[in-house]
Amino acid sequence: MSQAAEPSPLCPAQQLSRSGLRKDDPLDQVLLPPLRKPVYILLQDHERAQRLAQQLEFFGLVVQALANAAAFQASIGEYPPSAIIMDVDFNGAGQGLLLAAQVQQGLARHIPLLFFSHHETDTPTRLAAVRAGGQDFLTGTLEASSLLEKIELLTNATQHDPLRVLIIDDSRTQALYTERVLASAGMITRSLTDPIRTMAELADFQPDLIILDLYMPACTGPELAKVIRHSDRYVSVPIIYLSAEDDLDKQLDAMSEGGDDFLTKPFRSRHLITTVRNRAARARHLKARMVRDSLTGLYNHTHILQLLEDCSFRARREQQPLSFAMLDIDHFKKINDRHGHPMGDRVIKSLALFLKQRLRKTDFIGRYGGEEFAIVMPNTALDAAHKVLDEIRRRFAEILYPAQPRDLQCTFSAGVVQMDEGLDALTMASAADEALYRAKHAGRNCVVRVEP
Repeated sequence: MSQAAEPSPLCPAQQLSRSGLRKDDPLDQVLLPPLRKPVYILLQDHERAQRLAQQLEFFGLVVQALANAAAFQASIGEYPPSAIIMDVDFNGAGQGLLLAAQVQQGLARHIPLLFFSHHETDTPTRLAAVRAGGQDFLTGTLEASSLLEKIELLTNATQHDPLRVLIIDDSRTQALYTERVLASAGMITRSLTDPIRTMAELADFQPDLIILDLYMPACTGPELAKVIRHSDRYVSVPIIYLSAEDDLDKQLDAMSEGGDDFLTKPFRSRHLITTVRNRAARARHLKARMVRDSLTGLYNHTHILQLLEDCSFRARREQQPLSFAMLDIDHFKKINDRHGHPMGDRVIKSLALFLKQRLRKTDFIGRYGGEEFAIVMPNTALDAAHKVLDEIRRRFAEILYPAQPRDLQCTFSAGVVQMDEGLDALTMASAADEALYRAKHAGRNCVVRVEP
């Protein structure tokens, strides 16, 4: 790896990431390396820095390990990094702190900076790190997947999707006006003037919040709110009534029928935006805690199957392909037995991060249970799904985990199936699980496909 060379037009990390492209995939639907600027790593042990850079590139980052202060200063002037990993003793005892502080001086916006030390450090060293612009501090052994989590936090590489709001109002004019107000605040909106279509629209749009007119010809707002609340999937979606009704008793009665708030027309734009944003953001946060796995942040078993069902419905309606895969880490019990459960957790988190880096934003990844994962791949035929998963499998096997007496390498097996006329969501899950079973019995570290 060059120490301060100009990145090529398509660096190896980007080439690897693009190898995950499906045929006809638009580039904006593919998770290319989220950090297009390089990450600089400066450690006392340059060989260790090079190995760590190589490991991070497996995750799709662009990384440069720099050997000395001169190389660092030359590179940072020409190619500003997205983040810096700096040994406090790089280039000499305590010199990393001084070098980082010197580089940050005069910058209008400080570069995200993480300091590292082989040993536990005292408070003065930590204070010096903070004053040099350090946003985090690691000690002990650096490991690629854990470091990747820190880098993502430092650079805000994980982008949050805009809030989604469904507006149900029989007045097209009012619905469009509400849409414009919320869209100006960066929200994604969809309006519906026929309340009878509400449940189908909910399944398709999956809103974070619903704005509901109180009086409509087909039904009242409270009646529709009750229908929505009959479904366990939407029982926690906030409902805000929006009406010219100014009778407080009627407003309170409506809110007792499945509503969470009441806004009176005409409304102030800022009032609407703030109310919707606060309610929707809080609901999304609570939902994330309910539907995501605490260790990996991936969707849990129940929710990934719900997403498979939703995607199956959409794929049939739009006549698009859909693939579903099940993955399982090989010999996971031996990893726990030989290296301890913390190492097992580290491998699970590492695979979760690797899948998030290597798959598209439009794919859904879940932790199915234990060391087993599930992936829903919309608009993806079987050949493309198999090719992408096999490339991920091959690259994941190259990641090293520091261990004794030698570094640990792990693999996974997978089964993948494509939706066809005879397969509903549950049958697809069963077929993928059977294919995973066959992969295990075929020697592991392979991907088995279920032919249509």
